[in-house]
Amino acid sequence: MRGVTCGYGDRIILSEISVDLPRGKVIGVMGTSGGGKTTLLRLIGRQLTPISGQVLFDGVDLATLDRVGLYAMRRRMGMLFQFGALFTDLSVFDNVAFPLREHTNLSPTMIRDVVLMKLEAVGLRGARDLMPSEVSGGMARRVALARAIALDPDLIMYDEPFAGLDPISLGSASRLIRDLNHALGVTSLVVSHDVEETFAIADHIVFIANGRIAAQGKPAEIRESSDPLVHQFFTAAPDGPVHFHYPAVPVAEDFGAGGKA
Repeated sequence: MRGVTCGYGDRIILSEISVDLPRGKVIGVMGTSGGGKTTLLRLIGRQLTPISGQVLFDGVDLATLDRVGLYAMRRRMGMLFQFGALFTDLSVFDNVAFPLREHTNLSPTMIRDVVLMKLEAVGLRGARDLMPSEVSGGMARRVALARAIALDPDLIMYDEPFAGLDPISLGSASRLIRDLNHALGVTSLVVSHDVEETFAIADHIVFIANGRIAAQGKPAEIRESSDPLVHQFFTAAPDGPVHFHYPAVPVAEDFGAGGKA
């Protein structure tokens, strides 16, 4: 990203962001709620276009692509949505087969082989005939990951992959992200609030706060950041740059004589 400013209507979310996401690495994107992490993902997929600046994927400015070019570029990206976002009326097999049927001309036999290979990679080949309602939350997340890698993307984006998982499922998810990144040679972009799991698997951390890049670097470097907001986030301090109390009039004005509801 080169000098990217982006927002919704008159509300600016990211301001003059410049950042490089290193190829072949696991990159953790962290920061306070509402700070612009999911907006970053939407910019990369060109669901949003910046007000100013450039979003470059493999050297190509996404804003210059026509519909055909954009769809071709998106086929090089995989997306794991929060809580999986599986198609509830399709089986595990058909969920993973969906992008292959939509975007390739592979034969049914070839699609079957690819789907089974992807399910094997996430440990769920035996669950291929189950429906999403018949699998656990952790299993559903792994099915969604198999779907995200079905087209062998260059970039996989994970939006809160650890949210709502029990410790066993969480450990499996983090190991899968790391192992698949290595085995497939992809770039993995992990948006997460889970400090320990993200730091355990990430090669590079980008910390977003107040519409800017507050810090970036290796996990050990981020832990040593002198930025007060970064320090508050990683120490879970209840007060600091992010205050416990939402701005309000003085207490005496609300509770004193003549106070109004």
